[in-house]
Amino acid sequence: MKDEKVLIYQVFPRWFGNSNTTNKENGTLEENGSGKFSAFDNKALKEIKRMGFSHIWYTGVLEHATKTDYSAFGIAKDHPDVVKGNAGSPYAIKDYYDVDPDLADEVGKRVHEFEQLIKRSHENGLKVILDFVPNHTARQYHSDAKPKKVKDIGGSDNSAEAFNPDNNYYYIPGKRLELQFPHTTGEGEYIEEPAKVTGNDHFDNKPSINDWYETVKLNYGIDYMNGRAPHFVPVPDLWLKLKDILCFWASKGIDGFRCDMAEMVPVEFWNWVIKEVKANYKPVIFIGEIYVPHQYQNYINAGFDYLYDKVGLYDTLRNIICGHQPASDITFCWQSLNGLEKKMLNFLENHDEQRVASDFFAGDAFKAIPGMIVSATMNTNPMMIYAGQELGERGMDKEGFSGLDGRTTIFDYWSVETIRNWRNGGKFGTAGLTKEQAKLRKFYTQLLSSCVTEDAISKGTFFDLMYVNYENPYFDSTKQYAFLRAYKKELLFIIANFSDHQAEVSTVIPDEAYEYMKLSPAKVKGAKELLTNKPFALDDNFPNSIKTKLNARSGMIVKISF
Repeated sequence: MKDEKVLIYQVFPRWFGNSNTTNKENGTLEENGSGKFSAFDNKALKEIKRMGFSHIWYTGVLEHATKTDYSAFGIAKDHPDVVKGNAGSPYAIKDYYDVDPDLADEVGKRVHEFEQLIKRSHENGLKVILDFVPNHTARQYHSDAKPKKVKDIGGSDNSAEAFNPDNNYYYIPGKRLELQFPHTTGEGEYIEEPAKVTGNDHFDNKPSINDWYETVKLNYGIDYMNGRAPHFVPVPDLWLKLKDILCFWASKGIDGFRCDMAEMVPVEFWNWVIKEVKANYKPVIFIGEIYVPHQYQNYINAGFDYLYDKVGLYDTLRNIICGHQPASDITFCWQSLNGLEKKMLNFLENHDEQRVASDFFAGDAFKAIPGMIVSATMNTNPMMIYAGQELGERGMDKEGFSGLDGRTTIFDYWSVETIRNWRNGGKFGTAGLTKEQAKLRKFYTQLLSSCVTEDAISKGTFFDLMYVNYENPYFDSTKQYAFLRAYKKELLFIIANFSDHQAEVSTVIPDEAYEYMKLSPAKVKGAKELLTNKPFALDDNFPNSIKTKLNARSGMIVKISF
């Protein structure tokens, strides 16, 4: 449906279905195991759908460089010096036309198994999002699965030229790659001569351990060495190749692409390729990872359906949760978007960011509840949950390459205890969860259910109440944030309490709010609080104000029908 609120479940298949509890630091595939596509059976997908999700983002599906040897299956080995972790980075793509063999029950049938997963997802009411990694590839990119008439990326490059519009990569002629960290020397050394430019725009031949040394940057026709001069006419060879890759996956039923580091790729490419793809696959959505707010409008104009709201709402909510900013700063987030708030993807966790419950963030998953209420309900735009977030996953394992950093590794073979508890050997439910995990998951399920069922959230209007409550002695604007959502004759009053203490709050609602939302508050048919499904008693001061008693780190969604 057009007005359906997009709710995305981001999940990393390599650890989602992994029941192996060995979890040896720097363990191999044989030691620590890997989840499989088949772990997403009908039961698993029904459980995910039941939470309210409309989309599932299978992260790390495309074949990427790895230290695991799959040469017996016709897959070229990767040199270990240019692979991060034993499993490898899912953003160092070695074959855009293939999928990660780690995820297959039968390696030789891996693409078919993924196609079946797409089909199962659709049958269970979930649309599928796939990573598209356009800025860089693995250093040893080679497609063994591409269609017969397709030419490999970089296969026809003239590596004697630093830049050529027809090249797919950038080169450093006359220079050999020199890794600036311990690596193999002598026999068995990784040789790259001439060196290619490293993926994070590192334009010399000496990438450090802190660079994206496992990747090489793709050439979209911009001559970075000569004033960033563009060469977009005729259409560069790389553009055509990547369009074909997008269409290849769209033809298999992919419903959307999450475009990694989209801002590092010229907006002119997106303006061209999104139109080309949607000409044949109109419903496909594009989500851009963009971190430069002044560029948001340009990428929306280029055709992106949604952009990451990381440097705005995510950063602000994180600081509020941790006590570093006042709750009133949320108002400035949506104001700064200048009308683009419906185009932003909200989240509190993803694979790049630290887990809320980690020692590096809030240290307690329940402290995210007020932020989640705000993020999920303040507009019609999409909301994304990272698998394990709804269970309080802490990300405090020391897995290997990833280290103890508050994130769940994407580089190492690993399994995640909270996910294992929920999966419970394929039975799911709450039997394997701790009391706290079950409580948190119930909150997330109820919140997402409200997002799905309430028209005021999925397609209603928004009214910020902070401006009339800054000087309200019964409202602490440093710790509380309140707003309204409305659709037809229904009003939602939503309030979040970021304080560590219980709060009795009286929130002023101005007459202009009702006028703006075209509501007449004279006759109230009833009111209830949606997160608890309990009746809510409006006091005698309504409609001029609403009194609430809020627990610490909590919130309410009060539905009022007229």
